[in-house]
Amino acid sequence: MLINKLDNVTVNLDDGHKYARRDIKTGENIIKYGNPIGRATRNIPQGEWVHTHNMKTNLDGKIKYAYNPNITPIAHIGEEKTFLGYVRENGDVGIRNEVWIVNTVGCVNKLAKRLADMTGAFCFEHPFGCSQLGDDQRTTQLILKGLVNHPNAAGVLVLGLGCENNNIEVFKEVLGAYDPKRVKFLNAQDAEDEIEEGVRLISELQEYANTFTRTPVPLSKLRLGLKCGGSDGYSGITANPLVGSLSDRVIAHGGCCVLTEVPEMFGAEHLLMERCETRELFAKTVDLINNFKDYFTRHNQVVYENPSPGNKKGGITTLEEKSLGCVQKGGASAVVDVLDYGDTLTKNGLSLLNGPGNDIVAITNLTAAGVHMVLFTTGRGTPVGAPVPTVKISTNRALAERKQNWIDFDASPLLDGTSMDDLTDEFLEYIITVASGEKTKNEINGYREISIFKDGIVL
Repeated sequence: MLINKLDNVTVNLDDGHKYARRDIKTGENIIKYGNPIGRATRNIPQGEWVHTHNMKTNLDGKIKYAYNPNITPIAHIGEEKTFLGYVRENGDVGIRNEVWIVNTVGCVNKLAKRLADMTGAFCFEHPFGCSQLGDDQRTTQLILKGLVNHPNAAGVLVLGLGCENNNIEVFKEVLGAYDPKRVKFLNAQDAEDEIEEGVRLISELQEYANTFTRTPVPLSKLRLGLKCGGSDGYSGITANPLVGSLSDRVIAHGGCCVLTEVPEMFGAEHLLMERCETRELFAKTVDLINNFKDYFTRHNQVVYENPSPGNKKGGITTLEEKSLGCVQKGGASAVVDVLDYGDTLTKNGLSLLNGPGNDIVAITNLTAAGVHMVLFTTGRGTPVGAPVPTVKISTNRALAERKQNWIDFDASPLLDGTSMDDLTDEFLEYIITVASGEKTKNEINGYREISIFKDGIVL
């Protein structure tokens, strides 16, 4: 398969790997998706397999960028689609009506789990909230704040121990204003019977949650997180472009989508920078990329130490190749905002979010930013799930058939002649059913977890 007429490699649809379209000389760029994905380390004759044995990355640290805007306007779709959501008292909209337990500290993880098992609430264990310093503690607090404020949670029990750095009184200063009907607090050390008190508080929150019912709301209220994991050679051909098409469609309806995984923008960042609406956003995107490269070098790690062994087995050779496939999830829409850890979505359109490619950290960052669900493409398969519905989109039919207990939607019909428009129509209708209450496989399986980014020491 030839992806772009400029490419000097084609993709074998049987295995997702690359083969030389013509003779390629030593040092010459390997072109895929119309862009360089590395260079040849020796002469490669026409028809030869192109992979780690005969090519390598071009990436090497920070580079200078120029703002050359190239924005394709996305026409607004007049016909307003709706989904059945829960309208909160503050005007936010949720697609689930759950009670969440949010821990201020990892010391109460098992207490939270016990309360969740007893009541039907959901908890998300993590190891932090104490023995952290500076930016790490601040990041933990901001991520937890995002979870407490998430509209999919009708009610939240903030569960603390009492002696931690991020104790409830300190966390309240970060949290700011809250509705006492929706958010309740429990310090385990202060309660004579923390189980009894926890069950009582959760029962009150569940009663409050029961006051909400699903009502039609416009698609413009939908917020989608975009993520890929366990990518393969089909990711940039099927699932990622499909998610990009869906993203453009939702944005055309007035909704918003969020692209993260900053290291998996390396080598494709210029495509995002061209789509920044303003020079200020361009500068923020440059900082987003360069600051993450500084993070690598600060820890004496090479910027391009990616893709993973599974990616390589699936046909991806370099980080540029992975990135050029990855950023397709953002479609062609303009970049309207750049968010840091703990920032909340405020603008309709496509936003970029700081954070690594690590699956659980990325879906946690997306959830804390306020997305209703995560669209998660995969060529290798993964059971992982966010606190919000996590839609797994397979890049190939073999995975969809073999892992039906993980996969929610199959993008492989694009390889068999189904048009992008037709499959996007089908995918959008499925997303609307999920937003309206249909459970994803991660929800059915009970696979929900978080992981909070850290960069410093633990005391």
